[in-house]
Formats: sequence, C-alpha cells, structure tokens
Amino acid sequence: MDKLFAVTGGVSALLGVVAGAFGAHGLRDRLSPEMLEVFETAVRYQMYHAFGLFFVAWAVSRWPETVSPAAGWAFIAGTVLFSGSLYVLSLTGVRWLGAVTPLGGVAFIIGWLLLVYGIYRA
Repeated sequence: MDKLFAVTGGVSALLGVVAGAFGAHGLRDRLSPEMLEVFETAVRYQMYHAFGLFFVAWAVSRWPETVSPAAGWAFIAGTVLFSGSLYVLSLTGVRWLGAVTPLGGVAFIIGWLLLVYGIYRA
C-alpha cells in the first residue's frame, strides 16, 4: 500500500508540474486573469497533496495498522474533486462545477485529520 501512495504521489506531482507549465505558458493569453488564478489554485493544491501522498506512504510503511491508508484515498479523492473541478471550470467556464470543489476540500481536510489521527494512535 505504501508503494501505491508513493507512486500516485509521484504521478500527481508530475502532472502538477505539467499542468503548471501549461498554465504559465499555454494559457496565459487564452484565459482571463480570474480563470488563470483558478487554474493555478488547482495546480497548487494538487502539488500540496502529491507531497501529502508521499507522507502517507511513509506513514503506512511505518505504521501499517493505522487509518493512514484512508488518508491517502481521501487525498486522491480530494485531488480529483477539488483540482479536477477547478481545471475543468477554468478551461470550460462551466460554473456548476464550482459546487463540486468544496467536496474535494472536505476530502482534503478529512485526509489530514485521518493522517494525524493515524500517526497519533500508532
């Protein structure tokens, strides 16, 4: 399980760098400043939680009998829901996706709570 979260974190970080470069170089003249900021927020949170997945991988390898794997799944869900909805919103302008974004934020919060609890209880 630790390897899964480490690989997923690496892939997520890789995609975050690609998305960041795409936003900085390919979208600057195509998106409004507001939508470019939304895109950059998606990249930033994806990167934060990519590194969070590395931390989850470490915690799972150190204390496998905790709730830490659930934290990893919450980070993955949060990245898909939060960053994914913001990517699509910024690129398409589909506003209703803004309603999905907070669900990803809640998943991130739950993930951090589970990670802290899992380490504390280990």
